[in-house]
Amino acid sequence: MSRDRAAIIATRVYPPEVAAASFRMQLIAEALATDAAVTVLTSRTPAGGDAGEKQDQTKIVVRRAPVLRDRSGAIRGYVQYLSFDIPLFFRLLVTRGDVIVAEAPPTTGLVALLAAFVRRRRLVYYPGDIWTDAVKSMGAPTAVVAIIKWMESCVVRGADRVLAVSPEVAERLKDLGAAPEDVTVVGNGIDTRVFHPDVLPIPVARRYFVYTGTMSEWQEPSIFVRALADLADTEVELRFFGQGAAEAELRSLAQELVPGRVHFGGVVPPEESARWIRGAIGALVSIVPGIGYDFARPTKTYAAAACGTPVLFAGASTGGAVVREGGLGETADFATSEVRDGMARLLSEYESGATESLRRQRAEWVRRNASLEAAGARAADAVRTLVQGPGTSA
Repeated sequence: MSRDRAAIIATRVYPPEVAAASFRMQLIAEALATDAAVTVLTSRTPAGGDAGEKQDQTKIVVRRAPVLRDRSGAIRGYVQYLSFDIPLFFRLLVTRGDVIVAEAPPTTGLVALLAAFVRRRRLVYYPGDIWTDAVKSMGAPTAVVAIIKWMESCVVRGADRVLAVSPEVAERLKDLGAAPEDVTVVGNGIDTRVFHPDVLPIPVARRYFVYTGTMSEWQEPSIFVRALADLADTEVELRFFGQGAAEAELRSLAQELVPGRVHFGGVVPPEESARWIRGAIGALVSIVPGIGYDFARPTKTYAAAACGTPVLFAGASTGGAVVREGGLGETADFATSEVRDGMARLLSEYESGATESLRRQRAEWVRRNASLEAAGARAADAVRTLVQGPGTSA
């Protein structure tokens, strides 16, 4: 691309909001902005903010619009999605661009597909995962799953390019109808400028395990609370950062089983999250096996390892394989006793000094294999191939 070219990025979330999707879209925006004008169409942050802003460092123009959010401040739910997607259609029509890069959910992808058709633009769809599988794993009604699958299939069939965060996601996108030649695996990872082993831990009185990010039905982080209750060392604590549908259940369970030992810190900035991760005994990650999400490679695995903190991964095979292959920590079957034993092993390593001795090695693995900057550059390259030569910018 060149400076007379323009890209539009359509995403519900964008920094400073804390989410894996916002980081992915920021990194592709920054990579594209090296040789093209970039406009990000996103939502106003929960704290409010200007309808428009400019990032002078990378010549990225960010345009924010109001959106409905749930009680926790997240854009989650069909009404909330539509409150972003319907205005987005008209915003896309009047924004200059040769190519649209749209993030999930499929409703956003469908709106972007229609706008791209009307304005004769190219469309790149960049989902972090498969929404059909996600809603199915949460026990959604069959009719809802069918509608989501139809929308997702329409988007991946109609897009000029579909970007996949892993080979497993790429295969699922092809199953949904994406042409194999249109699917590009760009990888996933974490921003190693924020998550690295030299961040300063937050001083606390007690040792702790940390869980960051979404707390949902397909992760069932309650297993870590149950395992903590069985752990021999009753002084160890567990700290949750993030939000999700399972949070209320977690709070109740923690009060019942281990009162005073589980703390909920809410959503925190990435820099603060990195500090909590850096000081932890280990970072806890889970995917419930057998409910359609076995292919997932959670970003929180990379965030922990980038800080040099070992991971305890419980559940599905793919996420566990990443931990084993990279030497990033421990894996366990999705059972309380297995998770408890994994926590005990990490505690032993922490006390023996083994955790610290392996810190740089784990962080280096992430830098080489799971840098979000590299994934953003690959994604930007895939976008550039669509708009080379004379364009039709409006």
